[in-house]
Amino acid sequence: MAFVKNLFDKNFIEYASYVIRDRAIPDLEDGLKPVQRRIMHTLFEVNDGLFQKVQFVVGRTMKYHPHGDASIYGALVNLANKEIFIEKQGNFGNKYTGDGASAGRYIECRVHPLAKEFLVTNKEITHYVPNYDGRDLEPEVYRSKLPVTLLIGAEGIAVGMSTKILPYNLKEVLEAEIKCLKGEKFKILPDVSTGGLIDVSNYNDGNGKIITRAKFDTSDEKRIIITELPLDTNAKGLLESIDSAYKAGKIKISSVDNFTTDHCNIEIKLPRGVYSKDVIDALYAYTDCEKTIACSMLVIKDNMPVTMTATEIIKYYAQKLTAIIKDELEFEKRKLTEELHLRTLERIFVEERIYKEIENKRTAETVAKAVKDGFKPFKDELVREVSDDDVEHLLQIPIRRISLFDIQKNRDQVKAIKDRLKEINRRLKALTECAIEYLDGMLEKFKKIAPELLKRNTTVAKFSATDVKEVARQDLSLRYDEKGYLGINVSGGS
Repeated sequence: MAFVKNLFDKNFIEYASYVIRDRAIPDLEDGLKPVQRRIMHTLFEVNDGLFQKVQFVVGRTMKYHPHGDASIYGALVNLANKEIFIEKQGNFGNKYTGDGASAGRYIECRVHPLAKEFLVTNKEITHYVPNYDGRDLEPEVYRSKLPVTLLIGAEGIAVGMSTKILPYNLKEVLEAEIKCLKGEKFKILPDVSTGGLIDVSNYNDGNGKIITRAKFDTSDEKRIIITELPLDTNAKGLLESIDSAYKAGKIKISSVDNFTTDHCNIEIKLPRGVYSKDVIDALYAYTDCEKTIACSMLVIKDNMPVTMTATEIIKYYAQKLTAIIKDELEFEKRKLTEELHLRTLERIFVEERIYKEIENKRTAETVAKAVKDGFKPFKDELVREVSDDDVEHLLQIPIRRISLFDIQKNRDQVKAIKDRLKEINRRLKALTECAIEYLDGMLEKFKKIAPELLKRNTTVAKFSATDVKEVARQDLSLRYDEKGYLGINVSGGS
């Protein structure tokens, strides 16, 4: 029995760890769940600037995600509707009406041009690991320059824990990160594209609860027009809740018409003797026009589930951005230094006619020695010692290229490399300023490419949850008959 118990305990722990880390909870580093990360990796792989069939992308993603095409398709559509990762073409569903997306064979997608600028795909900087069958490599996590965790939000239920992260406004998040880098105070609040009203009195920076409401137009006292939806609600679900409340006798309405397309437009007409001020509280109390949503910012940090606040996530990303910029600059510096070394070798090799020294050599060893000896008088001009790989590079230069070698062009290239290296060294000493410059640049790019993402949609207001007891009908007749029955549905009696 002890063996069986230990086996069950071990298997359950492994299963729970897998669900928490590899299925339900996003990683703080890039804000993505594994299936989302694998979709982005596939899109980067097949990216040629043209739109690809969603079904094709789903099929390719199955190389990395061993859980079937349905889950990949759903995740891709959801990620595309976040607007910052994937450009879409065709019907990807409607967040206002609740209509689903078309089948994958009818719709197309490609990588958003700005996604390539904030998700680091350079294998020298982002760590890649073998996929589940060992045939390909995939990123363990992307190194993201933007706080994706806050920009797109997340929802997931794991074993013994869950996460519910509301999305935030892109402009406000980047401005908060800039303030953090400058050492200034900042505060950010959730924002969803469907609009609505939210009360954040008990939000607790991401680990409390919010009250969300629909926005009404009551300019005509005989009808109510719902112009904006509460969080996590669409027109279809809202209409169903209104219909249920009406059938239960909780609200008095004459008819409901749904004109929702690319924005919410639900018209509620009221019966004779009933006015909008008499119905609003009942709509909040008995329908999805008002909801209370509990939030928990649970993320995977350093392979462990951790609860963080929005402020802590902004501070984490501010530090991470400077680290990524440093790594990118140092990578570019190494690459340019090597390029400078090769350009200098080529110039000296041709200009000083070192290639003439190898004409009478008969073995590879003597050829290599002759080349290395030829560079000894010029070692002060070289970046580093001449290696065997350098010799091999020089010996592969075609005769035609040697005869047409442009010394002035080479010197110009060397000068450009040296100028860039000076700039890199300057930037390495001012990483915070570089990070602020990057964030300002991304704000300008989003302003040009997707200005709608910068506009705040949800209105922050002050209100409390509607008490059902307070709005319950007070004018019901209570009857008692001679048989001893008492109630509001008793016929006859007094």
